[in-house]
Amino acid sequence: MSAQEPARTPTPDAADAQDLPDMPAPEVREVTAHSIPGGLALLLGLIGFLLGLGGIILGGGFAAEGDTGLGAVLIVVGVVVLIGSIFAMCGLNMVAPGEARVVQLFGRYTGTIRTDGLRWVNPLTSRAKISTRVRNHETAVLKVNDAYGNPIELAAVVVWQVADTAQATFSVDDYVEFVSTQTEAAVRHIAIEYPYDSHDEDGLSLRGNAEEITEKLAVELTARVSAAGVKIVESRFTHLAYAPEIASAMLQRQQAGAVVAARKTIVEGACGMVEDAITRIAAQDFVELDEERRASMVSNLLVVLCGDRSPQPVMNTGTLYQ
Repeated sequence: MSAQEPARTPTPDAADAQDLPDMPAPEVREVTAHSIPGGLALLLGLIGFLLGLGGIILGGGFAAEGDTGLGAVLIVVGVVVLIGSIFAMCGLNMVAPGEARVVQLFGRYTGTIRTDGLRWVNPLTSRAKISTRVRNHETAVLKVNDAYGNPIELAAVVVWQVADTAQATFSVDDYVEFVSTQTEAAVRHIAIEYPYDSHDEDGLSLRGNAEEITEKLAVELTARVSAAGVKIVESRFTHLAYAPEIASAMLQRQQAGAVVAARKTIVEGACGMVEDAITRIAAQDFVELDEERRASMVSNLLVVLCGDRSPQPVMNTGTLYQ
């Protein structure tokens, strides 16, 4: 996937959709919170702060000169403006790139601020910081039984990102722990659905069909964590092996399979070479071969070509019939 292409969300097919967990529908969706540039709000707040401070100082001066009525009014107005300015500046928020602010007014969700920089919202609201950066989660090495019942060890790494801040905040208690738990559950479920090595050539296996299995893992993870407003970017197996107690036995089985496959190839090639040799001898007609001599030649050639040791020549001073 190139840097310009957006991450493709895996979609389940009909067969996979039947095995996916039925997660609850989200009760709240992310919306944009109403906010204004924080620079303008900060400037107005500073002006109000200076005006209020100036009114208090000026009122104190009039009170000292004997004009207590005007001085008291100026002091009261200055205090009110000063407190109002400080209170208004409490609505300022600094939002860094890769972060967002979830805004609530008296417990009611009003929106999310994703615009980075200095922003201002209603100072009566509460703002919770939430990260929207791409994260990695790597599971511990899990020991499970595959589809054939063989104990195996596997681990996976998941790249994920918060896509809906409202769901991540209000749909689950802790979205980071939720992703961790659901990742482990998905990896275990995938492991028990498929064998480590398939005995059927058309069947999927964890070792032989890594791309297809990881695609299914991403589909299941997407279904599991969608309730928390999380998007799965990528998932991969980082460790896959038989458990130590059966690793040696499975290694012998794999070695035996490799020997059988190699012998099969050797026999197929030897039969072709013997056939070519017999055909050329018969075509050139420099040796007359009856059925017994043909069988003896075929046997000797197969022994030479299929043997894993160098043949030992034997000088025959007689004939095949004496």
